[in-house]
Amino acid sequence: MVCHAVDLTDPDLGSVPAEVDYLLNFAVAKTGRWDKDLAANAEAAGHLMSHLRNASAVLHCSTTAVYAPTGGAPMREDSALGRDHHQNLLPTYSTVKTAAEAVARFAAREFSLPTTIARLCVPYGDEGGWPVFHLMMARASQAIPVHPDGSRYNPIHHDDIIAQVPALLDAAAPDATTLNWGGDEVVSVEEWTRYICEVVGAPEPVFEVNEFTIPSAVIHTDAVRNVVGPCSVSWKEGFRRLAEHMAAHT
Repeated sequence: MVCHAVDLTDPDLGSVPAEVDYLLNFAVAKTGRWDKDLAANAEAAGHLMSHLRNASAVLHCSTTAVYAPTGGAPMREDSALGRDHHQNLLPTYSTVKTAAEAVARFAAREFSLPTTIARLCVPYGDEGGWPVFHLMMARASQAIPVHPDGSRYNPIHHDDIIAQVPALLDAAAPDATTLNWGGDEVVSVEEWTRYICEVVGAPEPVFEVNEFTIPSAVIHTDAVRNVVGPCSVSWKEGFRRLAEHMAAHT
């Protein structure tokens, strides 16, 4: 395997071989600058798919942040997309990821390039992820923000993300198969933070309702389960492993 460093805000793909088996696009830029983030997320998807148009299939990783908030009601792949609801933390994120989906869908059809767009929901693993910040805040006795409509998600462990990639590639189509991609279980920020704090003996976490924090992103997973099967890592197993790893390395 040979790695090629490319600046996706102004990509020069001359050193990247045009003949590859598969393209997995997990790249993301969250600088907060609209010009940079549109270029690195949306335009770059088109550059990559054009350059690698002879690939057997493409997996374009998107996010459930593209959906309009629903107050916690589960979202299907045809649910409404919405304005950026990460404004305080990541002001460009949702919008540029929606734009990237549009570019990927166009490129799939333009180049007859089988593509899957997978909308990922709270990825985490033994060594990191969003829940780590909640553990750090609890240890520092800082209030953890939760949305008034709930902060519930379908977290998915890195082990399952990696294991499910081949099936997602097999599901690719020139019309761009679009799937929610998350774990089987719905878990709240409060549930997982209390649990990981209990595992490591951290103080009882304190929560603060904040309408400007990230709202719930609960997803229907019927379609993706039909493609990739059930997850192998339950949320409690995965979060226990994360907590134990963090306790051993901090």
